[in-house]
Amino acid sequence: MSVWDDLVGQDPVIAQLRSAVTASGEAAPGAGRSPGGGKMAHAWLFTGPPGSGRSTAARAFAAALQCAETPRGCGHCASCHQVLQGTHADVEIIRPSGLSFGVKETRELVLRASSSPSVGRWQVVLFEDADRATEAAANALLKAIEEPPPRTVWLLCTPSPEDMLMTIRSRCRVVTLRTPPVSAVTDVLVLRDGVDRTTAEIAARAAQGHISRARRLATDADARRRRADVLAIPRRLTGVGPAVMAAESLVKAAEAEAKATTEELNESETATLRQALGESAKGRMPRGTAGALKDLEDKQKSRATRLKRDSLDRALLDLASYYRDVLTLQMGASSELVNTELDPELRSTARNGTPEATLRRLDAIMACRESLGANVNPLLAVEALTLALRTAN
Repeated sequence: MSVWDDLVGQDPVIAQLRSAVTASGEAAPGAGRSPGGGKMAHAWLFTGPPGSGRSTAARAFAAALQCAETPRGCGHCASCHQVLQGTHADVEIIRPSGLSFGVKETRELVLRASSSPSVGRWQVVLFEDADRATEAAANALLKAIEEPPPRTVWLLCTPSPEDMLMTIRSRCRVVTLRTPPVSAVTDVLVLRDGVDRTTAEIAARAAQGHISRARRLATDADARRRRADVLAIPRRLTGVGPAVMAAESLVKAAEAEAKATTEELNESETATLRQALGESAKGRMPRGTAGALKDLEDKQKSRATRLKRDSLDRALLDLASYYRDVLTLQMGASSELVNTELDPELRSTARNGTPEATLRRLDAIMACRESLGANVNPLLAVEALTLALRTAN
């Protein structure tokens, strides 16, 4: 067992990080500030497609840096356990819950990161979804990365290096993760989660290398049902009315999923804050606390919006996989199908259409994703999509 066990299909990345951990034990304070020199650096940028394990790799690296055993990253010592559980005093994990991460929060983070480690070897800041930092926040982060304290290490996670300011990524050592192969994801689901191999392989293909998504599809019947509903949309587009109804059902499903995820969490957060602010036995709040409660409410709304958008985006990618399979069949490509369980339907759709029409449908799906990213009303964006899917020929 080691901290690297959860990194699936990422052997080159594991070798790179292990080498840096070894070098970190030999590095003097202040060494490695330039990403071009040595094997240890004070700023790292973990990149890779969704589900490839960016955050998992960064957390494993943080654990190995703090580990006091040999080899470092043993996975069973107190330091490793604390880092992996998110409780280590010298490892701060930032997970933006809303659509963006502001400059005020970033400045507070930079201030905390400037302190010396209290129990570990390094002060580590692991910033998941760092691409959500606003422009002002990114500039504040740049100043901290340019001249970090001797024992501070920044670990930033983004889908692509281009998601960060050029001035930030030029000062980071880039770690590039790949999409894990279907066979590797299947083995993980079988060996670690006890899923039967047939279900595991279907889930791994459907998730297209996204490990946590594959695990959810393999173990959650509701997740499989929601995906099946999305893949049924092409055969529901028999007219304008059905197309509009399909869009409405897709948006409502995303809203329901976001609500189910946030409802209990919101109640817990609100109750905890009210208690901390001095709520009376009768439920009355002291004066001057309304602002703090309003800030929490705003953050919760932003998180719900993000979760709804993420849910819709997953649905659109599932829909894209359907037409990707159709195009694969139409072009006679040797690539394996993603949705093998729909093989007869996919072949029928391929025979009754043209590659040009399928490409137009894929373009419409990507355009819808861009619209949602630009804060277009979700229902209007998805209605435009379903109507475009119906009329493309």
